[in-house]
Amino acid sequence: MKQLIIIALFLIPVSLFSQLNKKQKKLLMVVSSYGKDLGATRPGYEFDEFSQAYLIFKNNNLTIDLASPKGGKVEADKFNKEKPYNKAILEDKTALSLLENTKTTASINPENYDAIYIIGGKGAMFDLPFDPSLQDIVLNLYKRDKTVISSVCHGPASFVNIKNNDEYIIKGVEMTGFCNVEEGLFGKKWVKEFSFSLEDKLISRGAIFKQTDFMLSEVAVSGKFITGQNPFSTTKSAEAVVKALGLTPVKRTLYKDEKSVYLIQDLLDKRKTFKWAENELAKNKASYDIQIIAVYGYYKILAAENNKEQLAKGIELVELTSPHFFNENLQLLVAQTYVKLGNKIKAKNILNNLIAKNLVKKQAEKLLKDLN
Repeated sequence: MKQLIIIALFLIPVSLFSQLNKKQKKLLMVVSSYGKDLGATRPGYEFDEFSQAYLIFKNNNLTIDLASPKGGKVEADKFNKEKPYNKAILEDKTALSLLENTKTTASINPENYDAIYIIGGKGAMFDLPFDPSLQDIVLNLYKRDKTVISSVCHGPASFVNIKNNDEYIIKGVEMTGFCNVEEGLFGKKWVKEFSFSLEDKLISRGAIFKQTDFMLSEVAVSGKFITGQNPFSTTKSAEAVVKALGLTPVKRTLYKDEKSVYLIQDLLDKRKTFKWAENELAKNKASYDIQIIAVYGYYKILAAENNKEQLAKGIELVELTSPHFFNENLQLLVAQTYVKLGNKIKAKNILNNLIAKNLVKKQAEKLLKDLN
């Protein structure tokens, strides 16, 4: 028997043998303890961010612990349980147990971890920046070699009060996070209660702030730090953590919403043409979340104010989705936007179509009368 075991060991490929002997990387995820009533009473953490990051870390064989300032059960803001990544977590007993029984940050020995990944959500602005135990964990990782300090969305708020001696640890570090434009568009319920603007505070602490257009994917990698701008930056930031730990991320199928955001980004950055996008949606509609693309066009128009170039980009996104997704209020907005751009013919065509379908007829008739 002993001889058989020895022979078997020699038959194991060298690459596999080295993997078996390689120490498994250990990562600490952190979420806010602040949430209550699914975000109605107090904002919590973003479940989408947790689920997407957790699945990437799990599928890349990292050992995962979860902590929060108070420990115990943590509450997320209201989320869509039908999203594939959220469904996966809701069916994962280990993940659910972690969320029901988070460790307190005070109980964490940072020496046990190779990396930290801090989840965002509005709740992160209320407790994470002021948690001394979390600050101790991050500072320990900062001072050690071959460690990773990472976060997404509002998660970088955790770093703004941490100093090494007399200097903030993020001074001179390229960072991103939920930016002022995004707060203006999507953060209105809680932003007035924040003790600081995340973008402004990061800059005031000496960080070099990076951002892309609102709610598109942006990841900053700088020294030990990896940060993602918003929820749609979660997957890329999590995979950047995996890479920073010396691993190759396993291949995966992109989520519909993730793929849709990348399509928007390709169009806005002119890496792809409108014609390509038209053909892509016609051929592969089921691979995309069409409504996300249409709604992004809506917000692009709102954010553009009177910038004609940005208004035109918003219209382009809405019109791209029109064969697959129709919303009368969105069409009315496009008509109003065409008026701003001085294209009365297109505005009238949309308005006459709405009137013929008896949709938002009163508003359409009024706008048409004003044009005439």
